[in-house]
Amino acid sequence: MRVSDGQNSLAEKEILMKRYSPEQIVSKLRQADVELGKGHTVKEVCRKIEVTEQTYYRWRQKYGGMSPGLVKELKTFQRENHRLRKIIADQRIDLEIMKEAIAYDSKNS
Repeated sequence: MRVSDGQNSLAEKEILMKRYSPEQIVSKLRQADVELGKGHTVKEVCRKIEVTEQTYYRWRQKYGGMSPGLVKELKTFQRENHRLRKIIADQRIDLEIMKEAIAYDSKNS
């Protein structure tokens, strides 16, 4: 039995925190569907695609039924949404500055 000193090695952290791109996730979900179709349990499938059951179900909820093309489209929309939110935030700041300037001018006039 291994005693942990509370610190994980770099390799252990990489295993614990591995990130997958949406395209890789869709691929793994498709692989999981094939394995489930062969009669394997979710637990066995998760072990084979190297993710936890919790991650599998989270991915299934978010990406289930998506094709790789839809994933790319989703990423494009998310980037555009982020860009537009940034523009709106900048405009709100500009508006607040203008309101303060008008209020200052009206007090000093």
